[in-house]
Amino acid sequence: MGECGAPGDVNSNVLVARSTGDAQLDKAVWQWLSWDKNQKTKEQIESLLQNGKHKELRDRLCCRLTFGTAGLRSAMGAGFCYINDLTVIQSTQGIYKYLERCFSDFKQRGFVVGYDTRGQVTSNCSSKKLAKLTAAVLLAKDVPVYFFSTYVPTPFVPYAVQQLKAVAGVMITASHNRKEDNGYKVYWENGAQITSPHDKEIIKCIEECVEPWNGSWNENLVDTSPLRQDPLKKICDCYMEDLKKICYHRELNVQTNLKFVHTSFHGVGHDYVQLAFKAFGFQPPIPVPEQKDPDPDFSTVKCPNPEEGESVLELSLRLAEKENAKVVVATDPDADRLAVAEQQENGCWKVFTGNELAALFGWWMFSGWKENCSEDADVQNVYMLATTVSSKILRAIALKEGFHFEETLPGFKWIGSRVKDLLDNGKEVLFAFEESIGFMCGTSVLDKDGVSAAVVIAEMATYLEGKNLTLAQKLIEIYEMYGYHISKTSYFLCYDPPTIKRIFEKLRNFDAPQSYPKFCGIYNILHVRDITTGYDSSQPNKKSVLPVSKSSQMITFTFQNGCVATLRTSGTEPKIKYYAEMCALPEQSDRTMLEEELQKLIEALIENFLEPDKNGLIWRSA
Repeated sequence: MGECGAPGDVNSNVLVARSTGDAQLDKAVWQWLSWDKNQKTKEQIESLLQNGKHKELRDRLCCRLTFGTAGLRSAMGAGFCYINDLTVIQSTQGIYKYLERCFSDFKQRGFVVGYDTRGQVTSNCSSKKLAKLTAAVLLAKDVPVYFFSTYVPTPFVPYAVQQLKAVAGVMITASHNRKEDNGYKVYWENGAQITSPHDKEIIKCIEECVEPWNGSWNENLVDTSPLRQDPLKKICDCYMEDLKKICYHRELNVQTNLKFVHTSFHGVGHDYVQLAFKAFGFQPPIPVPEQKDPDPDFSTVKCPNPEEGESVLELSLRLAEKENAKVVVATDPDADRLAVAEQQENGCWKVFTGNELAALFGWWMFSGWKENCSEDADVQNVYMLATTVSSKILRAIALKEGFHFEETLPGFKWIGSRVKDLLDNGKEVLFAFEESIGFMCGTSVLDKDGVSAAVVIAEMATYLEGKNLTLAQKLIEIYEMYGYHISKTSYFLCYDPPTIKRIFEKLRNFDAPQSYPKFCGIYNILHVRDITTGYDSSQPNKKSVLPVSKSSQMITFTFQNGCVATLRTSGTEPKIKYYAEMCALPEQSDRTMLEEELQKLIEALIENFLEPDKNGLIWRSA
């Protein structure tokens, strides 16, 4: 837990009288009630103590937040493993300590703080308040803070870190998670999310100074300190100007009669997507009125994740039909991811998967590069990237067109860091993506960005309309040229960590100890790669090329029939995810047969490897 100083204003006699009989828990309760100045969260712990809820107290107080694929993320509420005023103060104190060690010019260069529009009344917790406390910790230590005066898209924070040459930045957001959650996303000076070893070192520093310092609770410092600056106008203006670098057909955008509908999913995206469309010369997209303004309850959707498809896009699709708009773009609540739907000739809507959109973006960004590059430009210097659980379509395009394709571990933090390395070595990166509708067009932002992706898709649809093509028709052309890549991604919910561990351990000891499966039902397995242990049967030394990631479970199977399937745990939610893709050669054009083969293989994968009935897994609701 870490210990720093004596307890404060809590009556120790009261605590002794209410001892839980567990010394570690008593100490944790004591610390919480001593340090927490948020009346609502303090009362939550006091109530649990009074009612003898020792197991829940232990769950809340005897473990800490850790960095996952998207920083710190948890439910809002009382406890050291929840997101709340106290844990955000502790996290920022740890970051201060670490940055002070890493940067001699920390107090000259400063720190960026942004936030979304989440909030929870029962804990008196909101993203803006948590951002103010983040800023307060640093301002109290004489660190200049660039604190946005209003909510911003997540990509604005890494963009600001680079533009302002700050040492780091934090975005308070839980992106598309359920309304109960919030998070704390940390960006390094390179504009990419932090990766190892920074995350582990920051956790160590947090544990060394868990008691709030003088001044850490003073959220009014953002309004009074001369060290606080508001970067909103400068960053917004620069971002929109930089966006024009990936605008290839402004004259078509200005003239088009195509209409677009945009939903911001009750989050931050509305104003910024409107500005992005203006930067590209478009008329503004039509907003979904019920969803354009921030609402921390996400009142009109069962979950605020546009990746869930047509069921959560209902309002935007109906509005599009009424307005005769053929394309819908949906940014998630913090506007770093993008879903797209297009009305087909039969009147039905096609909601594109992240992998399908990546095929379109990959084709588009490479076409734009080819048309605009100098005569002596070398295609060998060009790169595109994807996470390893994403479609291999960019690999197929790269093989045919001559540019480089690279894979990273899941999570955009790995993409951002690798892209920065490539840029520093004189390479040109056009596009990167992860299948969960995260796209990076260009390199102004080294993270996924739904704002830029929305306007790029709009320009693509406009260009294609001039060729009498829809996005869906172009996608088929891309697959026919480079080979069909048909993928399916879904998940099971599992709230019992030991069950998850048991499922993956069984795969590592399938027919015998330390032996992976050789078949999945009738399907022959060619290779197995286990990122958790670092094993890869396809490599001569049997070691994975991608870095080992012991903190999460992830095993990939390559099948003889051309299918690649991955099972992994989510870094942000209680899910076991599966990803499966048929990678066909251009001459294999029977899509129906490929889809049937993929479906059968997925069924075998679930039945033989996940065993949902036996393991009590909850199927994803349709």
